[in-house]
Amino acid sequence: MSAKERIPELFGSMVFNERTMEQYVPQEAMEVWRECLKQEKPLPLEAANDIADAMKNWALEHGATHFTHWFQPLTGVTAEKHEGFIKGIGGGRVIMDFSGKELVCGEPDASSFPSGGLRATFEARGYSAWDPTSFAFIKDGSLCIPTVFCSYGGAALDKKTPLLRSNEAVNREAVKLLHLFDSQKDVGKVTPQVGPEQEYFLIDRELYLKREDLRLCGRALFGSKPPKGQELDDHYFGVIRPRVAAFMKELDEELWKLGVLSKTKHNEVAPGQHEMAPIYCDANTANDQNQLVMETMKKVAERHGLVCLLHEKPFAGVNGSGKHVNWSLSTDTGENLFSPGKTPSQNAVFLLFLAAFVKGVDEYQELLRCSVAFVGNDHRLGAQEAPPAIISIFLGDELEEIVDSIISQNSYAGAEHRALRIGVDVLPSIPQDTTDRNRTSPLAFTGNKFEFRMLGSSQSISGPNIVLNTIMAESLRKYADVLEKADNFETALHTLIRDALREHRRILFNGNGYEGSWLAEAARRGLANLVSTADALPAFILEKNIDLLSRHGVFSRSEMMARHEIHMENYSKVIKIETSTLIDIVQHTLLNAATAYTRDLCTTILQKKAALPGETCRVESALAASVSRLGEDLLDRCAALKTALDTMPKTLDAEGEMHYCHDQLVPAMGKVRETIDHMETLVASSYWPVPTYCDLLFSV
Repeated sequence: MSAKERIPELFGSMVFNERTMEQYVPQEAMEVWRECLKQEKPLPLEAANDIADAMKNWALEHGATHFTHWFQPLTGVTAEKHEGFIKGIGGGRVIMDFSGKELVCGEPDASSFPSGGLRATFEARGYSAWDPTSFAFIKDGSLCIPTVFCSYGGAALDKKTPLLRSNEAVNREAVKLLHLFDSQKDVGKVTPQVGPEQEYFLIDRELYLKREDLRLCGRALFGSKPPKGQELDDHYFGVIRPRVAAFMKELDEELWKLGVLSKTKHNEVAPGQHEMAPIYCDANTANDQNQLVMETMKKVAERHGLVCLLHEKPFAGVNGSGKHVNWSLSTDTGENLFSPGKTPSQNAVFLLFLAAFVKGVDEYQELLRCSVAFVGNDHRLGAQEAPPAIISIFLGDELEEIVDSIISQNSYAGAEHRALRIGVDVLPSIPQDTTDRNRTSPLAFTGNKFEFRMLGSSQSISGPNIVLNTIMAESLRKYADVLEKADNFETALHTLIRDALREHRRILFNGNGYEGSWLAEAARRGLANLVSTADALPAFILEKNIDLLSRHGVFSRSEMMARHEIHMENYSKVIKIETSTLIDIVQHTLLNAATAYTRDLCTTILQKKAALPGETCRVESALAASVSRLGEDLLDRCAALKTALDTMPKTLDAEGEMHYCHDQLVPAMGKVRETIDHMETLVASSYWPVPTYCDLLFSV
């Protein structure tokens, strides 16, 4: 079978999508399901039973024996509890059964999942409820049903529920506003569209198993920079190596089976680093699928003798991994609300939504920064390889000129749709986009969408999308309130756009975010610079942020306080695990290696002097002295790190512990690393007990 025939047949073959449902589900139940989705009503039990039976039959045909409610707790990974279809009917006989009740609702134990106080200790039970807007799929022999996850009292304990709430918030406010335009009366729904670009590293599994820090922490806690890194830019978009190509081929096929439109694959900047990007889809589906992407990457890598590292900075000194999230809004009439068209200066809807976005980002920049605040991301943001920690928006030259003309109330004189000549006569002219590219910007307009570049590679995309949806909903709500009351709609519209762009002009920046001068300029503009997770997280529960998210029904106050607590605790837990791991490696592995090397050098010195009287043994002596001194320094610094860990005050609350970890443990780990990295350059490779960066980055 040719690829032309095979791939369309392969795509979505493990997904109980609408096409498959039409083949298995009775027509009457299908109509009920569609109507319930349209009106956002619960599914009647009779229809649920019909769909559940159809799901079961389809799953059995595809080799599944179990089902699970597949949900996204506040751990950063997905969770699943598998139940068999098998049911005893007496006489040693069984049937395969699956009811509508089992489909719609589950009761997994919630006691081991973070709750931030939303669930009392004695209330172990949690509840999972089917999300009928996200299709079930088969994975590892089980039917996986995407669900939300909540406490006994109905509080959200997952990442999906608030995302769905924020989707509805921006839909509600966008439709309300659009209906004020005669040209938009037919719009019935507005949906956030998302495309996450997933970066990752691949390393050899055998080498990975020899690094305790990689196994326990996901990143190398030490390691000297190899002689060659990414200086030549020869890895970026370079020829894909055979082992990696085989991995990518299988990854594509596995993702296609799951309905993931895996489209782009290439080498990234750093050696051993790569990227996969899917085609745009709705935010809910994109969120679910990105979780599947990360899980599938790890599983497929194992089958190829590889390990997929999703940590934001697994190797110091080379580029870390991010996850650019492309975000826009589309209508059910087929319009992208961030598409400027051929004449963006005359596109009132586009300009209004652009102004709303600029307003929202400026007013809630701290909240947006909080959405990517994560311990792994601290190693990446601001490191001349990723956006700075300062939120700003890049619009490009043309749109910025249009914005300035609106603010100054002058006519826009530029060419609305210029042709970009590339200097090759045999090629046609290329229509110039309404933006330029700026890789240093955290939030860039890229023609018909915004690309948010601050997200870390291991993080769920739900957080940033929740914030983007909600801040947009808030701006649109305020605009609708003004325009509904306006005596002159056109005048009020123009005033809204002009005033918003003027008041929030400070958030627009087209320059180089890597230059030190931007820090001073951003401070002058009054923009927040929350450098670390410890700096950023307190801003999550600013009163204005609680008001925003509760007003739109995305989070209750208690849900926000709970998440704040969980994020702080997670930061501290990760740092303490890294600290303990580093201490363990030093005490049990590295000090012994340094001692053994020094001992053998000293033995060599004695033997040479005995055999060759008058021999100075300068090389051996110098090496032995240097390694010995470094060993003593490492012993002292490791002891200081252990003392800092052991003497952490027990009375600290979650925020106090987070700041202690940031202020005391992180710098102490840095000092230990400094000594180790120097020692690695002196100890003979035959004595160094773990794979080096050179081994890890260039062995695949």
